[in-house]
Amino acid sequence: MKLAFLGLGVMGYPMAGHLSHAGHQVTVFNRTAPKAAKWAETYGGRIESTPAAAAQGAEIVLMCVGNDDDVRSVITGANGALEGMAAGTILVDHTTASAQVAREMHAAAAAKGVAFLDAPVSGGQAGAENGKLTIMVGGEAASFAKAERVLATYARAVTLMGASGSGQLTKMVNQICIAGLVQALSEGINFAARAGLDPALVLDVISKGAAQSWQMENRGKTMIADQFDFGFAVNWMRKDLAICLAEARTNGAALPGTALVDQFYARVQAKGGGRWDTSSLIRLLRDAG
Repeated sequence: MKLAFLGLGVMGYPMAGHLSHAGHQVTVFNRTAPKAAKWAETYGGRIESTPAAAAQGAEIVLMCVGNDDDVRSVITGANGALEGMAAGTILVDHTTASAQVAREMHAAAAAKGVAFLDAPVSGGQAGAENGKLTIMVGGEAASFAKAERVLATYARAVTLMGASGSGQLTKMVNQICIAGLVQALSEGINFAARAGLDPALVLDVISKGAAQSWQMENRGKTMIADQFDFGFAVNWMRKDLAICLAEARTNGAALPGTALVDQFYARVQAKGGGRWDTSSLIRLLRDAG
């Protein structure tokens, strides 16, 4: 298929690469031109200087940018993607953003006869590089059916969750659960060390029981080793949790644990750890004396 991919960050870069390797004709746009040039050199796709130009003639336009404002700018701003898209095409947004902006973009796209799917992902940079992301999608079933095979190029699971915004709402649940898991894992590892146990041996044992989790399997060893210069940054997690907390104020859901962990992450930022992996929550416990 003729595709466009907008945004070549740590997630978008490998995702677009998988599309090219699968045989699709991929045109890319990135605000930092050298990054786009490097991608094209690696994968052989085309480069355009604006989202509109990249989207011109594409059957499906995919994107992964930073936040709500970035989504609005890339889609509906000057030279935005919708300016280059024809009726009957599909726009897929992989950004983790608010359900509100997803619904806004759905309406803006519909006005041009373009289908819009909000499709945030879970699995981190490793999942993107290995093509093993989990994608949660909001939008119409017919549009999802057309885009599903393309999305499966870099995913192990692609699921339609409901109407527009449902993908973003599901991603919020994902982040709420992760926040609690990382805090609990931090407390457990710190407790094990202070109790005189071997934390690595403890995790090896309990990972074979009910306490097992992705965070334990993929972050436990690095947490014990006090290594955090990789992975999903605290700054991005705080962005995501702010979205969760704002949505909760709207729908009435109580998120006391999430609000507390968000403040713990604020303390990590204050220590200069905004770029550290989210598992750096344990630093606060270690530094407590």
